[in-house]
Amino acid sequence: MFEQNNLSMNIREFKTSLYKEMAGMTKALGNPHRLEILDLLAQGPVSVEYIATNTNLTIANASQHLQVLKNSMLVESERRGKYNYYKLANQEVFNAWCALRRLGFSQNQEIAGLIQDYQKERNHLKTISIDELIKKFKEENVVIVDVRPEEEYKNGHIENALSYPRQNLKNRMNEFPKDQEIVAYCRGPLCVMADEAVELLNKNGFSASRLEKGFPDWKAGNQPVQTGTVDGHEGDARRKKKIY
Repeated sequence: MFEQNNLSMNIREFKTSLYKEMAGMTKALGNPHRLEILDLLAQGPVSVEYIATNTNLTIANASQHLQVLKNSMLVESERRGKYNYYKLANQEVFNAWCALRRLGFSQNQEIAGLIQDYQKERNHLKTISIDELIKKFKEENVVIVDVRPEEEYKNGHIENALSYPRQNLKNRMNEFPKDQEIVAYCRGPLCVMADEAVELLNKNGFSASRLEKGFPDWKAGNQPVQTGTVDGHEGDARRKKKIY
């Protein structure tokens, strides 16, 4: 009887330890700034300074949040010269973020309401799915525009996509063809850069839509992607490198 009770206690301790470790990882996700940081890191490795700038955090606060994520083994860091660069620990972290995102969309009415209100203000901008873009991509009858900052574009982008950062788009619209559909994409469904770009393009007479999801989702589906730069003025695909 003593041995059976002792064994049961050891099993309970084992299970408690497992759930405790799992709870520690999920606790690290229980902060809006850390979720935004994960969404940003899904684009590729970036410095603490870049994260702070793009999340409206101080460098000190961004570093604190990154340490929590690192201690929970959700992100990794490496030294590049004078700067620390952070990245997602692996693909499973992105998969977990996507699952959490889907859960929020399906179960949280507040999230659904916020998205509906935002889309209503944007006059229900046209969106297309990744499957639809794949079809257009194969038929080569679409111009794909990456409106994220150039650093994220260089880390990786949809094959043959041209870099037109949102803040530069207004001054470069004369470079787009009027007789082709334009699909803009950004970081993902919680990012608004592509919405703003599509709204601007449509107001200026172009046929534009936004990719429903973002570059990380495209890459996670093993679709063709590239690193490097493209001269948006000429659509010059030199200096690109394919990655899969």
